[in-house]
Amino acid sequence: MKAAKFGIGQVVRHRHFPFRGVIFDIDPEFNNSEEWYQAIPAEVRPRKDQPFYHLLAENSDTEYVAYVSEQNLLEDESGEPVRHPQVREMFRKASDGRYHPKDTMKH
Repeated sequence: MKAAKFGIGQVVRHRHFPFRGVIFDIDPEFNNSEEWYQAIPAEVRPRKDQPFYHLLAENSDTEYVAYVSEQNLLEDESGEPVRHPQVREMFRKASDGRYHPKDTMKH
């Protein structure tokens, strides 16, 4: 099993679509429904044998929870805070701009 490239609290952005978010959970490999997986167009459907990340995500219009494969994520280097309303419930922001899980959220 492949080790995850990104970690909890890290801000990432999607490689192809205009959204970004904070990672709040990681699946070592795909762990969602087959219906969800098949709804992804075949030409951009990711492999299942890689880490998948749960994000408190945002785009220019809204905030939501996203489930994204590792191959489709890049580190977000903008330094901009994530505005998703659940970020404050789950994380504290350090002076270096990184998000750290609140003590009640640690695995």
